[in-house]
Amino acid sequence: MKRIILNFERKDIKFKELVQEAFNKDILNFLVSKATHDEFKKIERVNLFSKDIDTKYLIFDNEVKMNERIDKGDMRNSIGFYIELKSKDDEVTITNLAKTNRIDFVIVNAKDWKIIPFENLIAELHSNDTELIAEVDNVQEAELMLKTLEMGVDGILMVPKDANDIVSLKNLMYDGYYIELTTAKITQIETIPESERVCVDTTSLLKPGEGILIGSTAMGFTLVHAEVFETQFVASRPFRVNAGDVSAYVLVPNNDPDKIYRTNYLSELKGGKKVLAVNYKGEARIVSVGRVKIETRPMLRFEMEVLKEKERIQISCICQNAETIRLVEPSGKAKSVVDIKIGDEILAHVGPGATHFGTAIKETIIEK
Repeated sequence: MKRIILNFERKDIKFKELVQEAFNKDILNFLVSKATHDEFKKIERVNLFSKDIDTKYLIFDNEVKMNERIDKGDMRNSIGFYIELKSKDDEVTITNLAKTNRIDFVIVNAKDWKIIPFENLIAELHSNDTELIAEVDNVQEAELMLKTLEMGVDGILMVPKDANDIVSLKNLMYDGYYIELTTAKITQIETIPESERVCVDTTSLLKPGEGILIGSTAMGFTLVHAEVFETQFVASRPFRVNAGDVSAYVLVPNNDPDKIYRTNYLSELKGGKKVLAVNYKGEARIVSVGRVKIETRPMLRFEMEVLKEKERIQISCICQNAETIRLVEPSGKAKSVVDIKIGDEILAHVGPGATHFGTAIKETIIEK
């Protein structure tokens, strides 16, 4: 797990609210000052960083003073260095310091050039034990730093402006999710002469065995495979899922990482939104939508049954009637919808049932 450090050096009107929200989200790394240290010193489970107090994590911005402290041989503290990166020389300084193995972490603030210097630092330090922490101004910068060169920095330092910032930062820490998939047996297939079909083009390359979960009701969702396959008539579109009709539900990330997902209608998706890409093992990741295409096409409606804890659950989905549209068998193999027959088994996810504006609720709602 990457490290989130919240900067609580200042005590403003939202201070107590933000500290409580941090505890709620199990964020326990705080940068404190003389003005705020007393608020935390009696709490055993927190990790305190400071530039001016003798806390567990000491931060220096002067190499001479830092080396004097290290040379004392006091190993009760973790030693870190803070630097504002303004030039290539600063980048070299950071790299050399980290490679001495005399410091435990380095906090880097890059005001102007951000991406290239951090790419260089990540490449140089990824196999080093020194943590690379990026100081950022907002959640968007945090996400960028955590994903630079795919592996990203080891942690983030940020001043939270409100509770939403803390929730969003916590969400960024989840690299992957797991969604339970089960086997559904096809019980009925109907032809729909024409419907408005939604094609979801993501900004990511999807892999064999991967797609998105679609359902006509919130009772359950079917794994619709991405168009990763080359055919003699159609080139592969590995970023695309030809998903379903406009009324279908699709799984999208939830603001609360404990609940993993909520639902949107396919008709609500547009460029810039995010969806959950899921593979046949149930491993899920967040991908962004580049664009959505809605067109009139002939469709197929599949009804299926899932047996879960001796209960028979009826679910359904509607897909375009075309050879390139595939559902996924329990083995992970993609099977074209035109070849699916009654009695075949495909992968599905049993949903929460009732939802209100995409959020699962305990309410009696009948969908059929």
